[in-house]
Amino acid sequence: MPVTSTRDRVKLEETDTTPRRRPPWIRVRAPSGKMVREVGQLMRAKALHTVCEEAMCPNLGECWGAGTATFLMLGDVCTRACGFCDVRHGKPSFLDWDEPERVAQAVADMKLKHAVITSVNRDDRRDGGAPIFAMVIRRIRQLLPGCSIEVLIPDFKGSLEALRIVMEARPEILNHNVETTPRLFGVVQPQDHYAWAEATLRHAKQLDPEVLTKSGLMVGLGETLDEVKATMRDLRAWGVDILTIGQYLQPSRRHLPIERYYTPEEFAELKEFGLGVGFRWVESAPLVRSSYRAVEQVRALSVVHRKLYGECIGGN
Repeated sequence: MPVTSTRDRVKLEETDTTPRRRPPWIRVRAPSGKMVREVGQLMRAKALHTVCEEAMCPNLGECWGAGTATFLMLGDVCTRACGFCDVRHGKPSFLDWDEPERVAQAVADMKLKHAVITSVNRDDRRDGGAPIFAMVIRRIRQLLPGCSIEVLIPDFKGSLEALRIVMEARPEILNHNVETTPRLFGVVQPQDHYAWAEATLRHAKQLDPEVLTKSGLMVGLGETLDEVKATMRDLRAWGVDILTIGQYLQPSRRHLPIERYYTPEEFAELKEFGLGVGFRWVESAPLVRSSYRAVEQVRALSVVHRKLYGECIGGN
């Protein structure tokens, strides 16, 4: 693993955090409409959190308007403080063992075709909260057969035991975002390690080759195009099937600044490169985020879903 230089570890307060003017291809609609209100009311009624809100996702309006959401579990306080993320960090509360039931009930109420479940990091627990993921996978399948399930998990500090708990529940997609290139790990996510990301994704594919593995990259944080491509090669070598690549957008002046905006042509180049090195599905565009077109990925590629509910159809 490359060593992060002192220059790369520059403190956030010493950088220019003034948000850059967005180019014309970055356009985010403000969330509105009846379905957005109804989904928000449902989340509040069941005391649930969504990463759509907590991470200020630019696609919130589009996704909620279609009646979908990515659920944030294990509370809304993360034990890590990444430079790009707007989720609160600090000391979390006790695990809520009733949370999987409420999430599953919400998924059933919304009649989702595909549920995305993610969480904050829970480094205060040896298992990282892995049992909660397994519980919600199994309960969703009981309440809403046919709904495919994607879990976007923490790295569990590379723990094989914690990962095994999740994998035994057999989600259609096991996602862990590497987020950035190795050189920038110490700046972007200083409490994470590239080796932990590798262990999570490589071991997931080894534990159950039929479960699709997935990862995501943000660009615009100071990496080079060659570094992005090298990281993509790493991910493919770890057995990752699906890759998402999107533009980093600075949540506030307190967060890491945007070094540059990638052009649509560069995103297209990265998609072509990714398919060329063997990814089975690549989503690469400025506003792409982890759950973008996830239901299509499952229906096209998932052996697990086909065995549970019938033939998958389509492709990228």
